[in-house]
Amino acid sequence: MKRRRSWRISWSDLWRDEAGFTLLEVLLATLLMAVILGALATVTAQWLPNWNRGITRVQRAERLAIGMERVLADLSVAEMVPMSGDGKRPLFEGGELSVTFVRTAVGPSTRPGLEIIRLIEKGDAQGLALVRERAPFHPMPPDAQIRFSDQVVLIRSPMRVTFDYAGPDQVWQPKWRDQLQLPAMVRVTVRDAGTGQVLAVSSAAIVHVNAPAECARAKNTITCLTARANPTTADKKDEQL
Repeated sequence: MKRRRSWRISWSDLWRDEAGFTLLEVLLATLLMAVILGALATVTAQWLPNWNRGITRVQRAERLAIGMERVLADLSVAEMVPMSGDGKRPLFEGGELSVTFVRTAVGPSTRPGLEIIRLIEKGDAQGLALVRERAPFHPMPPDAQIRFSDQVVLIRSPMRVTFDYAGPDQVWQPKWRDQLQLPAMVRVTVRDAGTGQVLAVSSAAIVHVNAPAECARAKNTITCLTARANPTTADKKDEQL
C-alpha cells in the first residue's frame, strides 16, 4: 500500500525560506536612509542659524534686564552723605555717562557700613560697557582720589546707557553736581548704539532719601538746605531777627 505524499507546509518552513534580505533590498534601504538624512540636514541647516540668533537675543535681553535692575536698585537707595565730616553737600556726582554716590553696603563680601558706588561707561576689547565699581566709604577731603575696585560689567555694547537727573521741580538735566540735595529721580536711558533707538527697557529710579532728616521736618526744605550749606548766612539772619 502506497503512502500518500503530504503537501502540508509548516510556518517554520515558510519563515526559513523568506528570512533575510536580498542585495537589492539592502541597497534600496540604504538609498532611502540617505535621502531621509539629506532632507533632515537641509532642514536643520536652514533653521539652526535662526535658532542660534534667537538664543543670542534672549540671552542678551536677560543680561540687559539684570543690569538695569542692578542700576535702578543702586540709585534708589543713594544716601545723603557728605564727602567730609564737616561738609554739607552730599557726595553725588552725576553726569551723562557716569554717576557716583554713596549707599549702604550690601552683599556677602562687604562689611557693614557705607560704600561709594560709581556707574561709568568704559571701553575694553569687546567695546563699550557700563561698569559698576565700588570703594569703602570713609570721610576724606573733597579733592581726595577715590580708588575703586570690584568692577562688574552690567550692560555691554551695542547698548549704551545715559543718565538724566530731576529735582523736586521734575525738570530733567544732564548733570547733577554740587547740589544741596540728591536728585528726586534719575532717568536711565538705554539706546541701541547702531540705530540710536531708545529701548523699552529704559526706566527711572526714584531716590528714596534726597534731603537730611532735619530738613524733612522743616516747613521749607529749600530754606533748610540753604542754611545747612551757608551756616554763616543763617546766623546773620538769626541775629537780625
